Amino acid sequence: MRYSTQTEHGKPIPLHDEEAFEAMRAAGRLAAATLDFIAPHVRPGVSTATLDAMCEEFMRAGGGIPATIGYHGYRHASCISVNHVVTHGVPSDKKILREGDIVNIDVTPRLNGWHGDTSRTFEVGTISILARRLVDAAYDAMMAGVRTVRPGATLGDVGAAVEAHIKSQGFSSVRDFCGHGIGKVMHDAPQVTHYGRPGTGIVLEPGMMFTIEPMVNAGTHHVTVLPDKWTTVSKDRKWSAQFEHTVAVTDSGVEIFTLSAEGR
Repeated sequence: MRYSTQTEHGKPIPLHDEEAFEAMRAAGRLAAATLDFIAPHVRPGVSTATLDAMCEEFMRAGGGIPATIGYHGYRHASCISVNHVVTHGVPSDKKILREGDIVNIDVTPRLNGWHGDTSRTFEVGTISILARRLVDAAYDAMMAGVRTVRPGATLGDVGAAVEAHIKSQGFSSVRDFCGHGIGKVMHDAPQVTHYGRPGTGIVLEPGMMFTIEPMVNAGTHHVTVLPDKWTTVSKDRKWSAQFEHTVAVTDSGVEIFTLSAEGR
């Protein structure tokens, strides 16, 4: 394993080789396929626990292990966040999806020791115009950040591009959570904030791998963690949407490991 000469808070930043890229492509394909699989099952009347169990079964059938199970005591194969839940929603038999909801499903299968991490916000039936704008803004903000990734750019460039799009749509970018380095370690250096100033922060180098996963709130960017110490909601209880890709810096730009094979 090679490391960048740059560090983040004293922590080394891995630079991965082609063998690692191949492993991450496989892990990313399984992660994306899991969300492709679950998409038609996201409908009114289904519990988030049912969706979680289906995601787990699919990941295991594909040779993966849900990396979230056992992570700091977490017991589920996914995080499922509905409406005003910003992130880390805990699947439950009691949480039943309703017409008009939006729901983010976040999965991280570990395949042969490597992690593919991705999430999408799904519509439950027909959603409101505001909800549609929010979902679109989250996806477009993620992709604005992805398009910024290339050697010589900075993480500040990525965060600034993400936040600029979110603000242009009249929404806010959550600051309490961020993207992260990834590979054999699920959460590694560097941290990838979804706000920032161009030209600042870690300079991107070929071989760096990380997630870009903006959480976009319809109201304030402030959040509150509930007593279960996982579920995080918007402080003003307005709705939130999120998308996430796992990406790598290449010699000429960026590679996305978690693209949907079905174009979802």
